[in-house]
Amino acid sequence: MAVNLRDVARRAGVSTPTASRVLSGSDYPVAPELRERVEQAARELDYVPNAQAQALLHGNPATVGVLVGEVDDPYFAEIVNGIQEVAAARHLLVTICHTHRDVDRELEYFRLLQAHRTGIVIIAGSGLTDERYISAMAARTRSFEAAGGRVVAIGSPLFDVDRVLVDNRSGGRQLGAHLAELGHREVGVVAGEAAVASTLERVEGLREAVERAGGVVHVRHGRPTRDGGYEGTADLLAAHPGITAVVGSADQMAIGALAHLREAGRAVPDEVSVAGFNDIAVARDLTPPLTTVHLPLRQMGAAALEMATTSAPEQALVRELGTELVVRGSTGPAPRR
Repeated sequence: MAVNLRDVARRAGVSTPTASRVLSGSDYPVAPELRERVEQAARELDYVPNAQAQALLHGNPATVGVLVGEVDDPYFAEIVNGIQEVAAARHLLVTICHTHRDVDRELEYFRLLQAHRTGIVIIAGSGLTDERYISAMAARTRSFEAAGGRVVAIGSPLFDVDRVLVDNRSGGRQLGAHLAELGHREVGVVAGEAAVASTLERVEGLREAVERAGGVVHVRHGRPTRDGGYEGTADLLAAHPGITAVVGSADQMAIGALAHLREAGRAVPDEVSVAGFNDIAVARDLTPPLTTVHLPLRQMGAAALEMATTSAPEQALVRELGTELVVRGSTGPAPRR
């Protein structure tokens, strides 16, 4: 038979309201000796508080909802790992919501998290440039925070909210300058969806550096997957045979580029250089190892939850983390024509 609050109160020799004040986390003053008796009784009886009942009263700050685009995307997976590390240390329950970067689905999941009185929502991916999405997410965030919740976004959320940022444009410039120094003047980019702010920032930074050196950048948007990179690379090289370097806006797209080039008998980096973004775990173990822009993905997730568990500020908090170009064997001097 399940243990209830009355059982705990009876074991501790206190009233049921006193036991409730101790075990619900109420700030109502309770004598230290009574508090210790209630907590001891709860441990002895293995009493588990009803989180749903508590949430109905004042929300549940010990629950975290995470909105992710694709759960199997290494970018999101590492961010979630960082969130989970902090959550485990602070005894928080995490719910992952897989949105497929679909506007309506992401908004619906956010609404459901609010309906279930979730305490914290982390938007674990750069914002979409869709105007309907921006205005609806801003409205949902205001409603959620007005009810006592906290919202933190990772990336470029495009609306006013606490956020963890990385300078994707700077990372793109670093990579573009590296390729330009190697003599590459015609660069292809297999990029994810054009509506994702971080993708646009990476492409813009890369284009800026390559064009400054007198080069040109060709972009092909598609699915942010290995297969999307494979197909995009085939299309780019067919349309622009002079391309000497291919960049994936995410490492998995660069992996698809490597696969296509290998099947086409094109040597990397002797004939075509390849690079990516994010520095996922497998990048260093590829053949050749992948040159990429390192993002501190796990740290980004951890920082978001740490921020969400601080006192709510009057103005939006912003934490900026850096990027770093990691040069490996997949990039080399442009071939002579």
